[in-house]
Amino acid sequence: MKNLRTWMPALLLGALLVLLAACGGENEEPDEATGDSGEEASETAEDKGSISIGMNNWAENVAVSNMWKLILEEQGYEVELKNVEKGFLYEALSSGDLDIGTEIWLPNTDAPYYEKYENEIDWRETWYEGTELGLVVPTYMEDVNTIEDLKTTDAFEENQIVGIDAGASLMTLTEEALTEYDLDWSLAPSSGPTMTAELRNSIEDEEPIVVTLWKPHWAFAEMDLKFLEDTKGVYGEKEDISYAARQGFAEDYPEVTQWWDNFKLNDQQLGSLMAALNEADSPEEGAQNWIDENQDLINSWME
Repeated sequence: MKNLRTWMPALLLGALLVLLAACGGENEEPDEATGDSGEEASETAEDKGSISIGMNNWAENVAVSNMWKLILEEQGYEVELKNVEKGFLYEALSSGDLDIGTEIWLPNTDAPYYEKYENEIDWRETWYEGTELGLVVPTYMEDVNTIEDLKTTDAFEENQIVGIDAGASLMTLTEEALTEYDLDWSLAPSSGPTMTAELRNSIEDEEPIVVTLWKPHWAFAEMDLKFLEDTKGVYGEKEDISYAARQGFAEDYPEVTQWWDNFKLNDQQLGSLMAALNEADSPEEGAQNWIDENQDLINSWME
């Protein structure tokens, strides 16, 4: 009995410590996002790095850039979209201030930039084939079918073409068209969204309007439009859209580079992507809706 009385307090203390340790383990709360404890989550988290994408205000560029942002973020990358004009896009790619430029029009529209930065930028794969750009009017303007018709029409109170960003190659080509066709017209720079808003407003009132526009663009699916025939070939032949990256990006991000090299969209796929953004409350919502409906296509790029 004496030995039992001697060891009893120690036995009770040991049992109490075991009970407290068990209760403490049961009360440890998992991380809400992962279901793991904070320590375990930090051990398994993978930082894949940050990627910056230069995005100009062309409808297909906004659509594709937002789509890729969501795809890459889902894969664990941090992605920043930077709004840029075409001229700055190439400067930033050549200096390494941007990682990727989604929209390169070759062999004609962006040829001056290609010639200037040919050895300073990593020019990558084509993702869309068969573009078109030039001057566009509503189809109800039946007497205006060629650029030359702008010299003789009296449909306009003010001879002004509604343009897009001042630094865009399309604007430079339009200035050349004014000279080549000897047109006494002015070219008003604005932005892609402003131009399409003015186009829509004019069509609602069935008023005459001339805009700089390109294909692919969602406007052709929603409005009855036509390109003015370019008999002098100022705007060139149909082109392809590719992407470009800063030098060294492929070495830093080989996985992402492979995905983008595999990336291809046809007219229907790109049209549906642009339409999804146009119908949604935000570009991110529209891009996510399209991603959800086209996961098999996206998976094929990431094989």
